[in-house]
Amino acid sequence: MGCGHRSLQDCIDLDNMYIEIVVYVIMKIIWIIGAGRFGSLALKRLSKQHKDWKFVLVDKTMEKLAKAKGPNITMVNSDGIRFLKENLKSDADVSWIIPSLPVHLAGEWCLAQTYHKNLTKIQLPLDIDSFLPNPIHGKDGNIYVSNADFLCPDNCSEPENMCTVTKLPRKQDMFSRLESLSYKEFIPIVLRSRQLGPGIGGYSPKQLFSFLKQTEHQKNPMLLCTACRCHGVITPVETK
Repeated sequence: MGCGHRSLQDCIDLDNMYIEIVVYVIMKIIWIIGAGRFGSLALKRLSKQHKDWKFVLVDKTMEKLAKAKGPNITMVNSDGIRFLKENLKSDADVSWIIPSLPVHLAGEWCLAQTYHKNLTKIQLPLDIDSFLPNPIHGKDGNIYVSNADFLCPDNCSEPENMCTVTKLPRKQDMFSRLESLSYKEFIPIVLRSRQLGPGIGGYSPKQLFSFLKQTEHQKNPMLLCTACRCHGVITPVETK
């Protein structure tokens, strides 16, 4: 079993057998959209833990960007939604996107797509609250939901089976609960936020494009959701 023709590989001869180990060196590039408290926290923790990762920190306020420090940080002075719309392509050089703005970034990105010009936000009747855990209605029309009725620590490790605060068994994962939500004629479309570090959630470009694709050709109104195990945000939309 030859290995000389492969450049990213080590070959180990063990008891006259060749075990080929292919080592791919991939530089992760992380976009952090928003340089406020949570964006800065994500940058600080991840850059300390992953010295070889590169970060793009996006914010429309230069004062916030100026506080960022590190050798592998590129700062972009831009509105986060506009940055995502203009720069996220199928071949974009980015591994993960961390939403750290006080808006539903994935929902706003879908609404900003040119071919979705007929997709608009709508208000939901208050009776949806009985279907949701601890709902809070934002001024932007979004609904914020949580399995917790208390303030969670910003470094939660999101274990699969237990709440780190109460030590009780975890309730149904929020992303699963929203996926199975049955409310009138609304279709739930859920983007799962994956944990990249304690208290830090994000999603890949592939996930985001899949999320967008699910909104295409939908005739029913939709609930655009981003959720992790405990928390979520819902943007109600319809096509006019």
